[in-house]
Amino acid sequence: MTYKSIKHNPYTIVEMFEQEVSEYTGARYAIAVDSCTNALFLCMKWINVTGLNVNIPRKTYISVPMSIIHAGGIPVFVDKEWSGVYQLVPFPIWDSAKRLTSDMYNGDFMCLSFHIKKTLAIGKGGMILCDNPEADKWFRKARYEGRSPISYKEDNVRMLGWNMYMTPQQAAHGLALMQNYPEHVEDLGENDGYRDLTENDIFKKYVKI
Repeated sequence: MTYKSIKHNPYTIVEMFEQEVSEYTGARYAIAVDSCTNALFLCMKWINVTGLNVNIPRKTYISVPMSIIHAGGIPVFVDKEWSGVYQLVPFPIWDSAKRLTSDMYNGDFMCLSFHIKKTLAIGKGGMILCDNPEADKWFRKARYEGRSPISYKEDNVRMLGWNMYMTPQQAAHGLALMQNYPEHVEDLGENDGYRDLTENDIFKKYVKI
């Protein structure tokens, strides 16, 4: 990599960080985004959960059911104990915000978090791990307003996307942290546990009596 390559394509830094996480986790592809919440959202848009039930634990982070609703799905809250990761059943999507360790990839869509409270504490950011080349191509455009990694003045955009990309500054921080990141890392817990999300008025209509 040269100065000129970075100057003309600063997204090269993001690609380097993606490659580092890909090799560390064992995933074929790693797509950097701005949060784990939006990683989950993009996975659900790719699969198309519109009008479908998506089962999640009653006790998890509040943005997860919100991302389901924004993606057109219906959150179904279930009593489920979990540690590190859990599946958004019945779909091959995993909330992996609390896990980042070597060779963790399981073959599905796994969504990582680099929030300041996580083990790779960039401050903000997320990533999608997958082994599907078509999904990889779609995620890269979807996160970047449907664009290719070139100037929008030179691009011919053919799809609607979102502003959910990771910045080169965040990726550079992630690369620096990966230099000293351990090979094996235990799953994170949650201080004082999670609140039952069905206690929130916004989600009560999704609770089956």
